[in-house]
Amino acid sequence: MSGMLPALVAFAAGMSFTPGPNNTLVTASGASFGFRRSLPLLLGIVVGFALMVGIVGLGAARLFQALPALHKVLKVAGSAYLLWLAWRIARADRAGPAGARARPLSFVEAMGFQWINPKGWVFGAGALSAFTSVGGNLVAEVALITAVLAIACLAGITTWCAFGVAIGRLLSSSRARAVFNWSMAGLLALSVVAAFV
Repeated sequence: MSGMLPALVAFAAGMSFTPGPNNTLVTASGASFGFRRSLPLLLGIVVGFALMVGIVGLGAARLFQALPALHKVLKVAGSAYLLWLAWRIARADRAGPAGARARPLSFVEAMGFQWINPKGWVFGAGALSAFTSVGGNLVAEVALITAVLAIACLAGITTWCAFGVAIGRLLSSSRARAVFNWSMAGLLALSVVAAFV
């Protein structure tokens, strides 16, 4: 496995820094709420993603093979949730009915989202299928893959959130911020379309 570590790191970095639902969420959150208020979102993404990769690597994938309909249910539910998140991002600067400001996703919401994030599944399943070996120590291999992917995920979303914070500082008018939020919402909605193509 150590011989494949550079390839695993390269794969993890490539997947973590490219656009996707998590990176869109943290960019929009950084722009709208700042880095500190976005920390629960970032931590929830990393913990939820690591748990998903670890659990799938240790056997949950068999459940989806035995019940293929479950995969479709998760895909539809995930897509509906992504569209709801896109709507939330688009309206991030607006006050709610009681005048309360919108808020970033919570730690628990971000953790749960990883189970229905299409890119997360591709990322995790791709790494597990490519970097585990037949007859190898599965627990050790899954633990290493999970750790590398979690570290890369943290680096990627932290970078995208910081990028969002920088953009947020440039968006001084509420109109400019609304255009940015609607653009981020549109990108997230497009990722739903990509999941079905």
